[in-house]
Amino acid sequence: MSLLEQAKWRYATKKFDASKKVDQKLVDQIVEAARLAPTSSGLQPFKVIVITNQELKNQLVPISMGQQQVADCSHLLVFAAWDNYTEERIDHIYGITTGAREQPVDRYKDYTDRLKSLYLARPHEENFAHTARQSYIAFAYAIAMAAELKVDTTPMEGFDNEAVDKLLNLSGQGLRSVTLLPLGYRDESNDWLVKMKKARHPQSEFVIEIK
Repeated sequence: MSLLEQAKWRYATKKFDASKKVDQKLVDQIVEAARLAPTSSGLQPFKVIVITNQELKNQLVPISMGQQQVADCSHLLVFAAWDNYTEERIDHIYGITTGAREQPVDRYKDYTDRLKSLYLARPHEENFAHTARQSYIAFAYAIAMAAELKVDTTPMEGFDNEAVDKLLNLSGQGLRSVTLLPLGYRDESNDWLVKMKKARHPQSEFVIEIK
């Protein structure tokens, strides 16, 4: 199935069948797609938290605007971005890069020095806005990979970020929650959206051509 066919098949699942679990091998592929997503300067400034603990998922419902999908899903992915850029974080990922490429550890020093001079001088909220945007790229990759594997998802921004951060102790890890992605299988008998036609702006309105 092509990417366009997958995009037509998927939708924001409103009701999961809680009795159906996603095989861990499929979840691993979805997370791997997120890990391989491109990011600005290759910094990969976010993490993916995979939650299967049912008690914890239940606790997330009231701070996720009552959306039952976070409890009924098989696996819940939390995309959490760095709260700020630091010299250590930049050096760490470039240490991984030079190691993977078998290059001298100082191969990218001029470049990382420029990154540090740019990012470390900015307000932390500006940097978090940047890391959060990077996490959305991986978020999209995960959604697309799930569709290829015929795993349903519900992309979510509707939750209390501060409450989620506190519950998961994200601030202690230098992270802040950005999005949630429940994974599972649709309950076709009880999901009001499952049979509805996908609605999008027509291409004539969506595309602006400059020739």
